[in-house]
Amino acid sequence: MNGKVTIYDIAKKLNITAATVSRALNGNQNISEKTRKMVLEAAHEMNYKQNKLALALKSGRSNYIGVIVPRINTNFFGSVIRGLEEELNAKGFNIIITQSHNDEAMEAKNIETLIDSHVDAIFISSSSKSSKALQKVLDAKIPLIFFDRRKIMDNVSSVTIDDFTGGYMATKHLIDTGCRKIAHIVSGPIELEIFRERHRGYQQALEDHHIEYRKEYVLKTNSSIEEGKRAVDILFNLPEKPDAIFSASDFVALGAIQELQARNIKVPEEVSVIGFANEPFTDFLELSITTVDQFPLEMGRTAARVYLNQETNPENKNIQKKVVLEPKLILRKSTR
Repeated sequence: MNGKVTIYDIAKKLNITAATVSRALNGNQNISEKTRKMVLEAAHEMNYKQNKLALALKSGRSNYIGVIVPRINTNFFGSVIRGLEEELNAKGFNIIITQSHNDEAMEAKNIETLIDSHVDAIFISSSSKSSKALQKVLDAKIPLIFFDRRKIMDNVSSVTIDDFTGGYMATKHLIDTGCRKIAHIVSGPIELEIFRERHRGYQQALEDHHIEYRKEYVLKTNSSIEEGKRAVDILFNLPEKPDAIFSASDFVALGAIQELQARNIKVPEEVSVIGFANEPFTDFLELSITTVDQFPLEMGRTAARVYLNQETNPENKNIQKKVVLEPKLILRKSTR
């Protein structure tokens, strides 16, 4: 048969009405088991594919969940997605993954695409400085759940890490091991809460231990290995060079270590370096990297459970739930 098989083709083959075929395919209780079996067998033989979009429009549910991440090629976001899939797939949902590449316009485009795809919910780690595009999700009556990076919005649940505590414990560890000239590489837009809170934790740890906060020791970069190298180039051209670096990204921390080693600066004897995220490579390097674990797998599972709980309990539908997971300091060779 040429072209896409329709319910009318099945009806013609079986000499029944298209309405009967539609009811049988959709599990209508008024259709006999004999007819249902006959229709399903014919549909299978003819390679009939149901129109998922039409079903979604009719039922109000598509069983598809949209996920927007800054980038997928990191263990952190890959693990979050795995956690989401473990919980949501078990409940019959499929996941559509998109990437914003830390670009606000791309994130807005992803949101439009997912809304047009009639997804049942959108999970997002937002790279946006504003809430304009995100508000479109709520206007479309689609549940929105933040993970990792969030915006402050009414009736939107979130699952995050205590980034302030993560930044504080990383800086305190450097102080406890004798460092006093501690640089901080922000590793992302300071307008985003996660980077702002890690920076605030850094500041507070310095203040609590009576160490001067020095603006020249704080650099704003993107999260990449090359940016880590560039940061070291800037920091080690200062008159008074740092004796430690706290990076809000493992990738930047790795770049910093590579550049320090290229300059024959010993890590951690001369300069301690600590990252953030506990990417797998931090443990596999010859000089393993001290870092802060964000527990991404649990973050994904928890975010999925928050959504499922809201969907299955109508009284929870409009209750904003904020889950904050505790980070953990992972000590390795890059710090004293």
